[in-house]
Amino acid sequence: MAEPKISMKDVDHVARLSRLTLTDAEKERMRRELDGILTYIDKLRALDTEGVPPTSHAVPMKNVMRDDEPRPSFAQDDMLANAPDGSGEFFRVPRIIEESAGEARDR
Repeated sequence: MAEPKISMKDVDHVARLSRLTLTDAEKERMRRELDGILTYIDKLRALDTEGVPPTSHAVPMKNVMRDDEPRPSFAQDDMLANAPDGSGEFFRVPRIIEESAGEARDR
């Protein structure tokens, strides 16, 4: 079996920096998982990427949103005509957050 790429001392250091309290079993599991990640990175480094352009996505990406172009909006009176409960120049909507008695008293 190959020598581990990460030691328990390294795991303790990362756990301390992350402010994690780990049991011995969790530390060993973390060491194995981090070792596996580092082994995989070594495999990726061994690949010949000469002539392969860097990409941010594996497939071509295209923005599907339309350009934002200003255009006239509806008149305020027309919009308020659709309101089930208007109040002057505003829409009235049902209250969804109840105030506690203390909050109402503090106003």
